[in-house]
Amino acid sequence: MAGGAAKYRHLSRKSSHRQALLRNLVTSLIKHESITTTWPKAKEAQRLAEKLITLGKRNTEHARRRAQSIFYTPHELLPKLFGPLRDRYAERQGGYTRVLRVEPKKDDQAPSAILELVDGPKDMRFAITAKAIARQREQGIQTLNELTALNVKKVTRYRKGGVEALEKEIERMSLEGKKKTEKREKGNDEEEGKR
Repeated sequence: MAGGAAKYRHLSRKSSHRQALLRNLVTSLIKHESITTTWPKAKEAQRLAEKLITLGKRNTEHARRRAQSIFYTPHELLPKLFGPLRDRYAERQGGYTRVLRVEPKKDDQAPSAILELVDGPKDMRFAITAKAIARQREQGIQTLNELTALNVKKVTRYRKGGVEALEKEIERMSLEGKKKTEKREKGNDEEEGKR
């Protein structure tokens, strides 16, 4: 068979269009720290994003030029890549991004996913873990199940002040849950009053 195995997803595009698409996705990812796209695009953009963050950790002139050639708006994003993101991932050896599958968003039912930077303000796993712990505490369950304990370990491992940040998020989720419960009960009381 001629050509051999493909080393990457072609995404049904010619090479220049594919590169432009991936550059655009990675630029948006670094800018917003979380993007929603189709699953194959997210997996390919993840490869490029990991390489970019590694360049940011190197912090050499060559790395800056290489990153500048990838971003569409380098004057906005290079300070972020070589500043806060470099500091955030200084201790990590890899795994700077995460792809989470979600329900299809488009009408064509294409497999969708969220591509996000880990340990950031929009870290989905961090929020879900905090919400799960808050729910368990409201139910009076003090011991964590195996999956939740594993997620706690993952979300606090490299995050600076990880345990304290998780406790703050759990407290915030508990307060939000109480407010929603109070609002729901108030609405039910008003409906009963109308009857």
